[in-house]
Amino acid sequence: MNFIKFFILNGLLLFFMSCGGEKDPAKMFSLQLKKNGKSYIATDTIRPFVKNKKELAVEDLTFTLAGQELQSVDEGWVLNAEKLGVQKLTAHFLSDGKPLEVSRDIKILAPASPQLYTYTIINEFPHDITSFTQGLEFYRDTLYESTGSGGGAKSYVRKINYKTGEVLQQVNLEPQYFGEGITLLNDRLYQLTWQHNVGFIYDASSLERLDKFQYGKSREGWGMCNDGKHLYKSDGTERIWLLNPETLTEEDHIQIVTNKSIFNKANELEYVNGKIYANVWQKESMMIIDAKSGAIEGVVNLGGLREKVAQHPKLDVLNGIAYHPERKTFFITGKNWDKLFEITLQKKE
Repeated sequence: MNFIKFFILNGLLLFFMSCGGEKDPAKMFSLQLKKNGKSYIATDTIRPFVKNKKELAVEDLTFTLAGQELQSVDEGWVLNAEKLGVQKLTAHFLSDGKPLEVSRDIKILAPASPQLYTYTIINEFPHDITSFTQGLEFYRDTLYESTGSGGGAKSYVRKINYKTGEVLQQVNLEPQYFGEGITLLNDRLYQLTWQHNVGFIYDASSLERLDKFQYGKSREGWGMCNDGKHLYKSDGTERIWLLNPETLTEEDHIQIVTNKSIFNKANELEYVNGKIYANVWQKESMMIIDAKSGAIEGVVNLGGLREKVAQHPKLDVLNGIAYHPERKTFFITGKNWDKLFEITLQKKE
């Protein structure tokens, strides 16, 4: 019996040695940065190098950032980052004729602080005081709204005459779902739910439910918008996800970044001319985010609107952004607000 155990143990040892006994050559190297900083901006020139303790040869050295090859300038490499946030820097090289690579994460911040904006109220319209607003969007001059089930009310999607507040059509969600953001594209309405990892697809005209979809890498369902090609989805983290509207797969993401830090409070979303306007969760403000890089280029102070609505025990935070492309104005409301405000934005001097 002892001989058999000895034979088996030695056989297993030989097997593991043959599979993994030889060290991974890439582990002999590490990627370092001269004048190593805590963060960089998109146009910085960095000076990375490959370090190894055994002084092994490093040849044909190149670098990529998030898969894009960097340009060599003098003794450095220009980041030229298209996307901000935490990105992967990778060194590619040959050592002893073997192609190897080593990586590390670096943080890339926005090049400038956000521009401050204020607002002017153009109109005030009636809004259902019982609506716990989560999503708001215009589609062919009709205002669509989705709500969560706050305060014991049901979650629903509805079409509204924004001038009168009249409900034109409404579809309720099943009681277990907490409704979140919506967006409309190609005659379809897409709706998120908060923590059930599922979204719904409706016909934009009839509000007939056509299908549902599961979330992939994103954590929860918060806000939605679209640029005519992709859906954008916030999930309570620093990421805004880009979804294919046909497959609903999360094909890419951007990270929300200022010139000082990475930010994670984007809630309700609206896309306008290459920018994502995002309600800041639990705040009376709105971010203006570059949809390609993730840089927060502006912050709108929406303080004062909540004081203009009926004050009551169930009154909650500002939430709901809709842009009217013909009027070129924004419509803003909140959870259990009795008013819908039409505003324009101005840079603060």
